[in-house]
Amino acid sequence: MTEQTKLTGKQFLMNVLNGLSLAILIALIPSALLGELTKAILPYFPSLQFILDATTIAMRLLPVIIGVTVAMQFGRSALEAGTIGIATQVGSGAIRIEEGAFLMAGIGDVITAGVTAALATYMVMQLSPRLKTYTVLVLPMTVIVVAGGIGMFLLTYISQITTYIGTVIMTMTELQPIVMGMLIAMAFSLIIVSPISTVGIATAISLSGVAAGAANLGVVAAGFGLAIAGWQMNATGTSLAHFLGSPKIQMANFVRRPIMMLPVLANAAILGALAGILRIEGTPISAGFGVSGLIGPVNALHLMPGGFALWNVMLVIVLFGLIPVTLGIVFYRLFNRTSLIQPEHYRLDFD
Repeated sequence: MTEQTKLTGKQFLMNVLNGLSLAILIALIPSALLGELTKAILPYFPSLQFILDATTIAMRLLPVIIGVTVAMQFGRSALEAGTIGIATQVGSGAIRIEEGAFLMAGIGDVITAGVTAALATYMVMQLSPRLKTYTVLVLPMTVIVVAGGIGMFLLTYISQITTYIGTVIMTMTELQPIVMGMLIAMAFSLIIVSPISTVGIATAISLSGVAAGAANLGVVAAGFGLAIAGWQMNATGTSLAHFLGSPKIQMANFVRRPIMMLPVLANAAILGALAGILRIEGTPISAGFGVSGLIGPVNALHLMPGGFALWNVMLVIVLFGLIPVTLGIVFYRLFNRTSLIQPEHYRLDFD
């Protein structure tokens, strides 16, 4: 049995998605955590420009990191991982050629990068066992040219689709901010406990503005709501990890019993509506983090008129802390009385 037949299509896809999610965290979190803060204090401390430069470079290298982390999910060698990384960078559109100069144009198209990494990985799995001693000579040039070239060909079409989806969502949010805020927040509260990356989705469709703010508050609702629902059954550290880390730790419970998300969905709907009413905004990066690393609140403050003014700080504390906690308690008790959910549904055992 060959190594590619050992993996089902679902397993192959999950490996690609896991690698994509990890790369996004590696390349984008430094900028999300330090970028906005650095911009705010840069006028007072010009010497911190190097922090902004370093985190920007990290963002620009996202496609090659996607290739490497996807390769690692499949246990590929250093030669193969490097090859897949370069092919992904080539196909992502992150580097453009203008008047003979190679320019790094943003982070490229994340979906195209993921498709290119998947194709490059599949080629490596097919070719490596057959090339044997010729691997180092043939594999890099074949995969980089073929997989990278296919990625470049698909780039225009995939980016048009993802851009269109993002534009439609944000346009509808501008027209119906309350309704769309509710729907987006509820959707992201579910995505955060699924195998799919919220940051990956938000980045892929360039989610921004109120749509990103609502998405972020949906993740906040999931973090606090699940922590409260499982407080009786889980250790304190495990409960705190839901919002200081990620609600995704409840993924297995969610797959077994999706109804457990009812209190969270109710919480997210109200927070999403408030995002539309109060014009809480975000960025493609902050949209999927909730309060983890304070990425969501800090970006929301940065985008508010008046920035880090006292009133804005108080509003963010209430919206990202007090309200979701209060709603989490209220909705958990409400649904618990109906017997639809029980504390046992949220138990986590990492032993």
